[in-house]
Amino acid sequence: MASFGGLNTAAAGNVNPNKSMEVTAAPSDSVSSLSFSPKGNYLVATSWDNQVRCWEIMAGSSQPKASIAHDHPVLCSTWKDDGTTVFSGGCDKQVKMWPLMSGGQPTTVAAHDAPIKEIAWIQQMNLLVTGSWDKTIRYWDTRQAQPVHTQQLPERCFALTVQYPLMVVGTADRQLQIFNLQNPQTVFKTITSPLKYQTRCLAAFPDQQGFLVGSIEGRVGVHHLDDAQQSKNFTFKCHREGNEIYSVNSMNFHPVHHTFATAGSDGAFNFWDKDSKQRLKAMARCPSPIPCSTFNHDGSIYAYAVCYDWSKGAENHNPATAKTYIYLHSPQESEVKAKPRLGAGSRK
Repeated sequence: MASFGGLNTAAAGNVNPNKSMEVTAAPSDSVSSLSFSPKGNYLVATSWDNQVRCWEIMAGSSQPKASIAHDHPVLCSTWKDDGTTVFSGGCDKQVKMWPLMSGGQPTTVAAHDAPIKEIAWIQQMNLLVTGSWDKTIRYWDTRQAQPVHTQQLPERCFALTVQYPLMVVGTADRQLQIFNLQNPQTVFKTITSPLKYQTRCLAAFPDQQGFLVGSIEGRVGVHHLDDAQQSKNFTFKCHREGNEIYSVNSMNFHPVHHTFATAGSDGAFNFWDKDSKQRLKAMARCPSPIPCSTFNHDGSIYAYAVCYDWSKGAENHNPATAKTYIYLHSPQESEVKAKPRLGAGSRK
């Protein structure tokens, strides 16, 4: 897998080495999630300062639009499919539903017994799904106070991805539970992660035939669901430099080209093509980790946060100099469009 490896160059002292557009009025503490509206260029960020913020992204500028507060740090966010409403969850063990576009006030629509780490809106079911450190996932009809269904997990929920009807939940102890959402109350399959260390992030294939899993050990696994396709499974190293190994924090498929981006605690983001097993573009390393990232609805904007993620503990956190940035990168087609592997003939 030589062509999948290699190093990202670090740009010492340059906080924005990729010349990305900076979002104004960034959070005062580290960003935990980024999500774009499925209907327009509205970007939401959740952060450890208990806030959920929204910006309108326009050509060459970002305009702060609104914000709401939780009682404790916010860990996750998602949009309703119609682009009207934002859901956010976190350490206050609640989900707030924020009718952002109508200017309405947030209401609590879901709750767990421990912090809520993951959240997704399932359009085809008109339900919200939440994953918590209380070792459950819960499905919610937002008009009802109680969950439609509570699914016990083997361990705490660390990651979750939905590409209907596929849902994959990653827990502690490297367990991966796979669900067919046409039968959401039954686990379709449980596997142990192909990676040897803790699961950090997941991303379902756009064609629902498999998923990516990223770990704290600078490695990504490409896993297919069909037993007949297991020979296509592989893992590759990334977000490493020499003996320094960094977590893969975020993975996002491009909504048009179906290549994917990874972002890590090394401060780098890369674009990859799993089908030809190539890295399409390695971007310059930022001086701080990238804890989260996302594409907008048409893939013309890649948003990423640059801030300390506590991956090296409290001793590496300096409150006096710590700063949070959110950047917008406009991917060139050559960075995100698959190309034939050299010497391999044309891709089928």
